[in-house]
Amino acid sequence: MLFSQYFPPNASTRERAHSLPLLVFLHGFLGSHEDWLASTVLLDDYPRLLIDLPGFGRSKHLSCQSLDCCFSKINDVLIHPSYQGRNIVIVGYSMGGRLALRGLVESVFAQLPLVGVVVEGAHLGLKDAQARHERERNDEQWASRFEQEPIEQVLSDWYQQAVFSSLNDDQRQTLVDIRSDNLGQSIGAMLRLTSLAHQSYLLPSLHKQTVPIRYLCGEKDEKFKQLAVDSGLPYTLIQGAGHNVHHECPAQFASALGDIVETF
Repeated sequence: MLFSQYFPPNASTRERAHSLPLLVFLHGFLGSHEDWLASTVLLDDYPRLLIDLPGFGRSKHLSCQSLDCCFSKINDVLIHPSYQGRNIVIVGYSMGGRLALRGLVESVFAQLPLVGVVVEGAHLGLKDAQARHERERNDEQWASRFEQEPIEQVLSDWYQQAVFSSLNDDQRQTLVDIRSDNLGQSIGAMLRLTSLAHQSYLLPSLHKQTVPIRYLCGEKDEKFKQLAVDSGLPYTLIQGAGHNVHHECPAQFASALGDIVETF
């Protein structure tokens, strides 16, 4: 079973909380449930469930050979009797957001009372075969490095990528320190398994979904801001934030997420 941490709603608002959905948080690549703590503590009106995905955090010794396995493990957590009868909103960042969107498109969550999906900085897929080929080659290079080299060095290089350009040196080093607890073999395997190279272009299917989808990203995250604008999906920009909004601006993230969930 995947590790998960459940936070009940604030005792003073618990009566109201019976009508509020369970917020389920799926972290990004290299992350863990702990990434959400600074923002989710500010959402204590809601019941919250933070999951460590296979290969990461306290689930780092659990492996999956397929996405079906990964989705099955997520569903195993969500069908726990404690959550029965309560609507669910899935919130996913980057890799976790892509898993949420793929699960929605592929009807993985069809048996759940899912009333909304919120994704932060999540890619919708590559249209071009050449782009997918290049992404596969790039991800394979990173996966091999994670498996073969000292993790601190690879992480230091990882956070130099353009998508993390809004981070300063101290923020990068903090992430390197936090992420160094990961296992190189587990990271490499999950990078290959969840590679964008193997994801179809989801947008046409997303527009056909009956479950509401909302996009959230930082206004300094040029790549994903443009993706959000072009997608035609409802989106929210967080001022002053880059790619990892809930890490860089937890209070603004929590406020925006609360506003979004109230529309579901």
